[in-house]
Amino acid sequence: MPSRTSGEPTTDEARDRPRRGRHAEATRNDTAIVEAAREVLLRDPEASMAAIAQAARVGVGGLYRRYAGRDELLQRVCGDGLRRFVELAEQALADDRDAWSAFEAFLGHVVDADVHALTVRLGGTFRSTVELRELAVRGGDLVDDLVRRAQATGRLRRDVEAADVPMLLEQLTAVRVDDPARTVALRRRYLALQLDALRTPEPSTLDATAPTGTELGERWARSH
Repeated sequence: MPSRTSGEPTTDEARDRPRRGRHAEATRNDTAIVEAAREVLLRDPEASMAAIAQAARVGVGGLYRRYAGRDELLQRVCGDGLRRFVELAEQALADDRDAWSAFEAFLGHVVDADVHALTVRLGGTFRSTVELRELAVRGGDLVDDLVRRAQATGRLRRDVEAADVPMLLEQLTAVRVDDPARTVALRRRYLALQLDALRTPEPSTLDATAPTGTELGERWARSH
């Protein structure tokens, strides 16, 4: 039996190479689809699967082989955003700086990551899942911890509630211009103004209470 030359692939390696190549291509296509879906849906939440496929530069058939339908794709996109939100909140709670600084940094990171804009834009346009609802509850619990900790420092006004945070983020992520860098800069500008209002030593009296859980949920139930 002839000996194998050093560096020459084995039969198994040669057989496995096309499979690895197809897997790598599928991964690249999936990344392109998810990124394209984010960009397209931020502009138009009602955009078709064909428009998303075109933006991702994949065939419509290839898109449907990866995602059985619009709901499944939107679940993936929103799930990614919710997971990132939870990750940022967990990082803020693990921050060893004072609780106000951690809260302040958390808001900045969420705004920069632009995860909240898409979940709000798509709320109520697709069927949710148990996992998405659990992620949303987890995110809400973490924000509640961040708010209570920041209030304990005496730097966050006492009448702020965790339910106010998604509304503040919704206002910030509504700021969008054609230039992405300018969008980030403008959002940071208005975040700075909001932070001043949140930590003012002599706050004015708020005329209304924080949104209820039902009111927050309305944004996810618009189309159902």
